[in-house]
Amino acid sequence: MNLFADIRAAVIDAVDAMTRGGSLPEGLETRGISVEPPRDASHGDMATNAAMVLAKPAAKKPRDIATGLAALLARDPRIASAEVAGPGFLNLRLAPAAWQGVVAAVLDQGTAFGRSGMGEGRKVNVEYVSANPTGPLHVGHTRGAVFGDALASLLAFTGHDVTREYYVNDGGAQVDVLARSVFQRYREAHGLTPEFGDGEYPGDYLVEVGEALKAKVGDAYLDKGEQYWLEEVRDFAIDAMMDLIRRDLDLLGVKMDEFFSERSLYGTGRIEAALEALDDKGLIYTGTLEPPKGKTPEDWEPREQTLFKSTEHGDDVDRPVKKSDGSWTYFAPDIAYHYDKIERGFDALIDVFGADHGGYVKRMKAAVSALSDGKVPLDVKLTQLVKLTKDGQPFKMSKRAGTFVTLSDVVDLVGADVTRFVMLTRKNDAPLDFDVDAVLEQSRDNPVWYVQYAHARIMSVLRKAAEQGWDVSDDALRGADLAALDHEAEAALMAKLAEWPRMVEIAAKGHEPHRIAFYLYDLAGALHAHWNRGNDVADLRFLQDSRDTSLPKVALARATALVIAAGLGILGVEPAQEMR
Repeated sequence: MNLFADIRAAVIDAVDAMTRGGSLPEGLETRGISVEPPRDASHGDMATNAAMVLAKPAAKKPRDIATGLAALLARDPRIASAEVAGPGFLNLRLAPAAWQGVVAAVLDQGTAFGRSGMGEGRKVNVEYVSANPTGPLHVGHTRGAVFGDALASLLAFTGHDVTREYYVNDGGAQVDVLARSVFQRYREAHGLTPEFGDGEYPGDYLVEVGEALKAKVGDAYLDKGEQYWLEEVRDFAIDAMMDLIRRDLDLLGVKMDEFFSERSLYGTGRIEAALEALDDKGLIYTGTLEPPKGKTPEDWEPREQTLFKSTEHGDDVDRPVKKSDGSWTYFAPDIAYHYDKIERGFDALIDVFGADHGGYVKRMKAAVSALSDGKVPLDVKLTQLVKLTKDGQPFKMSKRAGTFVTLSDVVDLVGADVTRFVMLTRKNDAPLDFDVDAVLEQSRDNPVWYVQYAHARIMSVLRKAAEQGWDVSDDALRGADLAALDHEAEAALMAKLAEWPRMVEIAAKGHEPHRIAFYLYDLAGALHAHWNRGNDVADLRFLQDSRDTSLPKVALARATALVIAAGLGILGVEPAQEMR
């Protein structure tokens, strides 16, 4: 049940009735008609822009159309009144039974309330994290992991066929650097002093890897040049780092469906096939790019290179795919990787990148557009930096990592649930201040606690009712007389519940899982406000003197808990049963 969608359907039916009656011309486009909560709650429960949308194509005054729609909508038993406002907006007030029906729907559907078939089973690939396999995940990766995972859950909740994917960047020079770094820890395991070169990884996390390598090969590599051990140590190190990354992701409850290796693209003809597909479209040529203004990118050369005409698909400049010496640029395997996604039959692609990859967005979109003939959209979401503080000071780097705060550091400090929720309390492209002390406080200013406290309060109501010997199971609550929920305060809480399916669809369409966190905070606020009002108005308390009078009120509380649990489920957070 989506009450906003249902009322919108009633508005469209009214438009059709006016068309049949000759008040409106045939063939009017209704896709732009919306039904939303009004900006000012005093104006009503819902507002529609139907008359404003139809006025110009119908060659009529908006107020005339609105007046006709109001007369028809007033006949709907769910609508108590329909009032024309301003130049032609239509404000609607709903009958109590409409709100009570929302509670019934939630109790009937449980945490599935708000699910939809909006996605129509479309296959969507969400690629996120994709950190270089050179060390543990840091706090920046944590934000990308949480955002991508919540987005994938949100899309699955709305009827998409979602694949969660990690692109293992194991084909570049950085994994050779990793192998040399591990070799130094391998030497250390043999009692020698490690000698790290420039750019190598001195973090203590490689100590265990060096010891494991010693356990496997003994002293076989000690006196050998790297031409004898580099490839084997590289493979060993990548496997060890990916095991570490998987453990880090497990700490957050993130499970990937696919781990795609960049190395699988090399020497297999897959890069060549992707570029041949572009060449067949006339999009590959040999040329020399103009020198860039400002900072020179690593793939620019003052010589002829093999170039992709990315400007024909929205990019600012054409991009090199092969260097003058015949080696691939870093862009070439990424083109091949996305070509592989297209070939796997995905209907839409989503990439979650760190903010430092902002300059990569247009070229990647251009490649996907070209390879799919514009049929497969690519949405690139950038996650901004996280500023982690504790005791009013920047949180110090992990000694184990050597240079940064790790994902496991954050989870150890505040737990996985808090970490996940806080990472979604800002839009992905806005910087995030993560105050360790603040997120552990028990106050309204802490959104994690505020939402969890709302759920825990409702669980306490259910426990107290059970202690009275009352049956308040979901089956019993479905039989409650919801018509008794007739107070304006109860209607306000039910109205907030009614927004849930609409908010889910808005968040899914915009690929914005932070909207779910925002909604949950608002819903928790509505619950707490209702609870506090009950301190002054006894009739509003969830538990009354008898089971019969309590049951509909407990049903409202339970419905609120179910929606909170559904929202937290999308975010990957376990709802609290009680607060310690």
